[in-house]
Amino acid sequence: MFKPLHNYVLLERIEEENKTAGGIFIPDNAKEKPVQGCIIATGDGTIENGQKIPLSVKPGDKVLFAKWASSANEVKIEGKDYVLIKESDILGIL
Repeated sequence: MFKPLHNYVLLERIEEENKTAGGIFIPDNAKEKPVQGCIIATGDGTIENGQKIPLSVKPGDKVLFAKWASSANEVKIEGKDYVLIKESDILGIL
């Protein structure tokens, strides 16, 4: 499996419902990309002033990440779609 380096996190997007509260189905081409994900793997953290700073998230955490994250890279690993993102673009743990 893929192992991110430093402060990068590999996550899988969590798809949202494809229908509204009123029961109307939303076609795929009208949906926005989800901004929630489940962490699959993490890097080991960063080194600042000679000290290792571990990441605040771990595999299995469900997170909310920035919609327009500058570090977000869509990647395909073993046929599955993932997002590779810096921990700093994660807004919080759900």
